[in-house]
Amino acid sequence: MRKACRKCGRELPIDQFYRHSMMADGHLNFCKLCVRKRVRAHREVNEHVRGYDRERAKTPARKVLSRENTKRWRIANPEKYQAETAVGNAVRDGKLARGVCEVCGATRVHAHINNYSKPLDVTWLCAKHHHRLHAKIRMTCEAHS
Repeated sequence: MRKACRKCGRELPIDQFYRHSMMADGHLNFCKLCVRKRVRAHREVNEHVRGYDRERAKTPARKVLSRENTKRWRIANPEKYQAETAVGNAVRDGKLARGVCEVCGATRVHAHINNYSKPLDVTWLCAKHHHRLHAKIRMTCEAHS
């Protein structure tokens, strides 16, 4: 079964739409990609929503879930985990110096590892630009799948 998104107009398989019991066919009229874009934009302009998310992350149940997810991610991605650890250790030991964001020049930066077989070859990006880079990578992957 296929359905057309009311936002982007693309006709997609029904599994590309979130379930919604109030809709006639049991699925929302907007595709998952459009819903995610709308929610992301809403979150960016609403400090109340971001504040709610920060407080919710501090609850005991969310902390447990976070630890479990981290543990699963480390098991599923040993190469990435090893590379991140190597970068952290190199920064701590003074073998790798933190730079500035290569986009905006901010001094509070994350290390973006382009090649996990060369973990100390990093691109320094502020949180905003690092998240944007990963969002762009995700969008590219979703478009190709």
